[in-house]
Amino acid sequence: QVQLVESGGGLVQPGGSLRLSCAASRSIFSLDAMGWYRQAPGKQRELVATITSGGTLNYGDSVKGRFTISRDNAKNTVFLQMNSLNPEDTAVYYCKALIGLSGYWGQGTPVTVSS
Repeated sequence: QVQLVESGGGLVQPGGSLRLSCAASRSIFSLDAMGWYRQAPGKQRELVATITSGGTLNYGDSVKGRFTISRDNAKNTVFLQMNSLNPEDTAVYYCKALIGLSGYWGQGTPVTVSS
């Protein structure tokens, strides 16, 4: 098992940036993959970005070129740098860890993009 704690969400103006953090309770080397997902009000949860233990990156189409996922192995933390934010990015952002076929979720951090 692994516990995940997200942080860094908040209110930002359109065109602004935020960086989200997801701290894991164990070495992220031991996890098959980590990722960020988001869920807007009334919508299904969707993929934002993932990174595998081998370093392979994957992004959702709506965030390509604007968001960047990265990790700090020494701190067991995965980051999501979000640039050029727009109101459609407003959602609760969740961190997920994959161990084999088991997925573990954090509690989520809300992001609101509004002027």
